[in-house]
Amino acid sequence: MTRFVVAAMLAAAAMTVGSASANAAAQCAARADIIKALGDKFHESEAGRGLINPNVVLEIFVSDQGSWTVLASDTKGQSCVLSVGDGWDSPTITAAMPGA
Repeated sequence: MTRFVVAAMLAAAAMTVGSASANAAAQCAARADIIKALGDKFHESEAGRGLINPNVVLEIFVSDQGSWTVLASDTKGQSCVLSVGDGWDSPTITAAMPGA
C-alpha cells in the first residue's frame, strides 16, 4: 500500500462531516487529527510553514527517515493533505525535534 493511500485513509478516518465534495473531504480533516496521525504513523513533525493567504497556511512535515507531507491548514482548524512522498532532503529544512 502506498504512503499516499495510507495518508488518505488516515485523513478519511479522522474526517468530520462537512459540505466539501467527496473527493476533497477524503483528504481533509481536523488539523489536530492529521498532525497526530502524521506523528503516530510516520514519525513526521513540522519542518516549515508559509502563508498562502491570510486564511490558509502551507505546512511541511518530515521524518528522519525522509517521508514528507504537505498540508494546507485554514484558520478554522481544518487541514487538507496536498501531497506526500519519500526521500526528503534539504540542508535548510529539517524535522523539528519534539520539545525544541
